[in-house]
Amino acid sequence: MSGMKLLKALAATAALVMTAGVAVSEPYDDGQSKGYYDVLKGKKVAFVPLSMGFDLTEGWNAGLQNQAKALGYTVDVRDPNWNVEAGVQAANGFIADKPDVLILHPLDQQAYNRIVPKAMAEGINVVQVNLKSVTNGDAYVGADWYDLGLKQAQAIVKACGKDSGKNGKVAIITGQAATPTIVIGNQAFDDVFAQNPEIQVVARQSADFDPAKAQAITSTVLKQNPDLCGILGVWDGQDTGTAAAIREANMQDQVYFVSSGGGSKAAACDNIENGSFDAYVSYDVPGQARDLNAAVKILLQTKPKPGSAPFALYTPLKILTKDNLTPSSCWTLEEMKAFGG
Repeated sequence: MSGMKLLKALAATAALVMTAGVAVSEPYDDGQSKGYYDVLKGKKVAFVPLSMGFDLTEGWNAGLQNQAKALGYTVDVRDPNWNVEAGVQAANGFIADKPDVLILHPLDQQAYNRIVPKAMAEGINVVQVNLKSVTNGDAYVGADWYDLGLKQAQAIVKACGKDSGKNGKVAIITGQAATPTIVIGNQAFDDVFAQNPEIQVVARQSADFDPAKAQAITSTVLKQNPDLCGILGVWDGQDTGTAAAIREANMQDQVYFVSSGGGSKAAACDNIENGSFDAYVSYDVPGQARDLNAAVKILLQTKPKPGSAPFALYTPLKILTKDNLTPSSCWTLEEMKAFGG
C-alpha cells in the first residue's frame, strides 16, 4: 500500500472509531443505575459529630466525603468541639437549612431527644452514628454497646477469673456517666460479673474521657490495690492514660488491661504491640464508614417518611490481641482519606 493510501485508510478507521464512540457515549443503564446516580446527585447531607480532630470522626468524615464526591452530593460538617449546647445549636442550624439527611453523633443519650423528632418533623431523615439518643431516628450505625461490654468483661474473666488462678480483683475506669458507652456498658459488665462471683470490682471511677484524669485515678487505684489483676477501660483515647499509670507502676506483667475503640493503628495496634493494651475490642471505623454511607444511600433513594421505617446496622466487633494481629487489623487516616467509605 502506498503512503497516501495508508494515510487514507488510517483516517477512515479513525472516523469509524469516533463515530462508534459517539454511538456508545450514553452511560449504560441496567434498569437501576441511571436512577441511582440521578437521585443522589445534588443532595445535601449534614453531619454534627461530638467533635472533629480524633480518629473516629475524622475516619467517618473521610469516608462520607469520598462517597459524596464520587456521587455528586455534599456533606457539610459543623464541629461543636465536645460541647453539648454547641451541638444542639449546630443541629438546629442544619435543620433550618433543610438537608436531605442529618447525621448526629450525640455525646449523651438525652441531649438530642428533642432534635431528632424536630428534624424528622421537618421532613429530614436522621442517622445516628455510634452513639444514639433514647429517641430513634431513621437509622443507627454503630456499636452494640451491650455486646461490646460483654466481650470486654468476658476477656477480664478469662484473665482474672477462677480458671486463671488469679485473685479476681479488677478495676473499671469509666467515662462520662450519661453516654451510651457507659450506661449500657456498665450493665453488661455487671451482668457478666454476676455470673462470675469470683470477680471482685475493687474500684469503679469516671475519668470523663480524659487521659490525664485516667492516669491519676489509675495511679491511686494501683497504690491502694497492689495485688490488682485487671482493669477495664472504655475508650482508647482515655485508656492511654490508664496504660501510662500501669507502666509507671511497673505492673504491666501483672495487670491485664482491656480497652476498646475504633481500631486505628496509632490507638489500637501500636498499643497492643507495645504492651499497653492486652486485649482490645474494635468497632472498626472503616466498616462503620461504609455502613454509614450505605444508610445515606438507602435513605436518599427510598425517601421514607422520617421515622416510618427505622433500621439499625450494628458493627461486627473484632477482639484484637498481640497473638492475632495482622497487617490489616487496624487502619490509618491516610488510608481512609484515599479509599475509605
